[in-house]
Amino acid sequence: MYKYLLFDLDGTITKSEEGIFNCIKYALDWAGIPYPEYRVFRSFIGPSLYDSFVREFDMDDARAKEMVAKYRERYNVVGLFEAEVYDGVADTLRALKEKGCILSVATSKPTEPTLRILEKFGVGKYFDVVVGSNPDGTGSDKKHIISQVLESLKKDHGLTEDMIKSNQVVMIGDRRYDIEGGKACGLQTIGVLYGYGSREEFEAVGADNIVESPEEILNL
Repeated sequence: MYKYLLFDLDGTITKSEEGIFNCIKYALDWAGIPYPEYRVFRSFIGPSLYDSFVREFDMDDARAKEMVAKYRERYNVVGLFEAEVYDGVADTLRALKEKGCILSVATSKPTEPTLRILEKFGVGKYFDVVVGSNPDGTGSDKKHIISQVLESLKKDHGLTEDMIKSNQVVMIGDRRYDIEGGKACGLQTIGVLYGYGSREEFEAVGADNIVESPEEILNL
């Protein structure tokens, strides 16, 4: 059993595509851009919004920042709550805390709405550390966010480098960005198949474990 567990948010704790997709559409409507195919909407879950708009719509810096601002205009009021916690997640978090584990959230979503989401859906009480990106979406690189979580855990929750080296710390997420970020920080990694990633995606980046349900995490 791991002592320190870091969780991604979208696709790992919450099923959030409704709010994300609606806010992408809101920004696209504002810009007069036709809706793309479903694959493009789905690709927004995981990486930063800015990077996604640049990648999928070939936008320059200024335009991508405008799109992120329009997205957040709706998301911060309505979209963040157009979601639900995956079945089994709350029970798994509760069981981990009862075992004495230290739980954290490491997400590319800005910290403030992340905290609101966790509290709204009743799971905020399980997390000792929550780190996201900056309000404007900068600082969203997953390695950077995970590094910030680790620094907080070292400062306030007894984490040491020896614990990392002895595989007591794990990053859990549903996309390759979570696995790559965790590995870059020297952590064990778990890919979850109930989110938005695939077994092929996790195997390609060398996830240490792959699970089909939240409850399986308790057995690792």
